[in-house]
Formats: sequence, C-alpha cells, structure tokens
Amino acid sequence: MPEINKNRSNDNPKNSPAVFADYARYYDLLYRDKDYAAEAEYVAGLIRKFHPAAQSILELGSGTGIHACLLAEKGFTVHGIDRSPDMFARSLSLAENRATGRDRLTFTTGDIRDIRLNKQFDAVIALFHIISYQTTNNDVTAAFETARQHLNPGGVFIFDVWYGPAVLTERPAVRVKRMEDDQTKITRLAEPVLHPNENLVDVNYHVFVRDIATQVVAELNETHTMRYFFKPEIDLIVAHAGFQCLHVEEWLTEKAIGCDTWGACFVLKAPVKG
Repeated sequence: MPEINKNRSNDNPKNSPAVFADYARYYDLLYRDKDYAAEAEYVAGLIRKFHPAAQSILELGSGTGIHACLLAEKGFTVHGIDRSPDMFARSLSLAENRATGRDRLTFTTGDIRDIRLNKQFDAVIALFHIISYQTTNNDVTAAFETARQHLNPGGVFIFDVWYGPAVLTERPAVRVKRMEDDQTKITRLAEPVLHPNENLVDVNYHVFVRDIATQVVAELNETHTMRYFFKPEIDLIVAHAGFQCLHVEEWLTEKAIGCDTWGACFVLKAPVKG
C-alpha cells in the first residue's frame, strides 16, 4: 500500500478542509523521506516524451509546492492550485526562498472541480492520487473538466490513481510511520477500512506529535477517503471528457500495470481542435 501523499478535500465530509488543517502543519516532515527530485524528473520526462514543445504546467492539488518548484527549476512555467490555505501558504514561502525558478511560479487557492483561471497550459498534472481524492462520479468528471478547460489544443493531462486490482489483491494494511527533526517527533498510525461496493478506502489516521523541547504530546485524528479505479472505468471517463489516452504505466517504474500496481499513471491528450 502506498503512502497517502496529498491532502485534498471534496464534498465528502471526511475530506473537508477542516480535516486537512492540522495534518498540513506536519505534512513536509511526514514526507521528508520522499525523493521529490526523482519524481519531478519522472513527470518532466513524461511531458517531454508526449508533448516535447510544452512550456507551461498547471498542477491540480499542488500541496506545499515542492514539485512545482522543482519543475520550475527545469524551465517550465508552473501554476499550482490547492484548496488548503495552509498548503497554499507553505507553497508561497517555499517559492519565495528558491534560488532559481521562482519567477516562473504562481499559486492559487481553489477547488480543482470548479476553478477557472481563464488561461490555458500545455500540460495539466494531478500527482499523488489527487484524482483518487475525488470520491464521487460528479467529483471525478468535474476535475477532468477542469483539466480539459485549462489545456491548450493537443495538451497533455498526466495523473495517477490508486489502481483497483492491487487494492483488492493486496488489500490496504495498517501502517505506522515515524519521522522527526530537531523540534518535533511524529508517529502516525494509518488504519484503512475497505468499502468494496463503493470503490473506496477510508484511511483513518491517528497522529501523535511530540514537541522535543517540552515533551508535550498532541494527538490528531483524521480520515482521508480514497477512491480506487479500474482501467475500463478510466477509459469511460476519459472518453466522456473528450480526451485521448496516450499511455498508461506504473507510477515511477514505467512497468505495465497489473495486480501489483498500486499507482497507475495515465497520460491523456486534449483534442487538437475545439
């Protein structure tokens, strides 16, 4: 089971903005062990492969802005959107402190289902299961429409989702993660509950945050609801949204997707006309 790597909200009360407020404060520490540079290079490689002339990127669910900053350093102009005010504030701070690329970075708070910037981009990306945070059919189709409305003709939409065959083969399991820096120790218990008839997994988090100086421990309880998808389901959504599916592979590994694939990465193309 992969890490839950982004915090986004939708109409599901379990994924409301209030859920993500406390969690956002410790987000970067919890994911300090992730190889963001390798992941940004992977995404840049997909963009170069399937749209070599691409120069501008819209990131749906940009989190604390790390990937946006790394992609800007690679020469792309990047606009990030995130619904969480805490994530937005962190992304602005990170961008301000970057030595290179900050002139190519902008961020906006907004809901990826209905935001309209009145501008188009060469690529739209929604990384680390942002689409899986869209738990209803209406949420998913609305997010795809946002991507479609913001793409130049022939632009690419790249996203990854929890892949159903792996979820049902391996089953989500209880996980414990511990991270610390010189100020804070975090222990996070993740207890998943599978809802097979809804294609959903509730990931119930119990987080212990210890202040090293005072030894005071705070506790947080949150539930993040994730949707898993199957390829025929994605194919139907893609066709309905007017996209063409160019490629699908396992996230980061480039392997064919299968029963051991938790993260399936899709590359879509917007119509050349219209």
